[in-house]
Amino acid sequence: MTATQRREAPPEIDAEAIRLYRVEDQIGYLIRRAHQRASAIFETVMRDFGVTPVQYAVLCKLHDLGPTSQNQVGRHVGVDPATMFGVARRLAARGYVQPQADDADARLVVLALTHEGVGVIEAMKSRGAEVTARTLDPLSPDEAADLVRLLARLG
Repeated sequence: MTATQRREAPPEIDAEAIRLYRVEDQIGYLIRRAHQRASAIFETVMRDFGVTPVQYAVLCKLHDLGPTSQNQVGRHVGVDPATMFGVARRLAARGYVQPQADDADARLVVLALTHEGVGVIEAMKSRGAEVTARTLDPLSPDEAADLVRLLARLG
């Protein structure tokens, strides 16, 4: 018997699970909706800067850490190397970061904020708390603190 002739039995269908299932009650759906809300608020508050949330995270990390390898920054903000390459390229094209070869290992690209990049990220950070406050506005302060604490555990 060949592999194509062998077929696994289809999984059993649980009629009760189907009856009870509502996509709007599922964690992935709820997180996606919360992300949409946070992204829309970020766009409104940070519109003048023309920076995406991922670019913002990269600029924040570089501001926090100083010159850092491109791969290390990507790991800090949860961005894969291919995406990080594009983010770094776009930030460099805007004059916000300066890429250079690492002195100790020429295979590594080190990113450093430019003077303009420092100005932009400091202005953005000064508005960052507003994004969080507006995103969490429907919650009480205790609920907001609990949500942030629990989401941090999932990340």
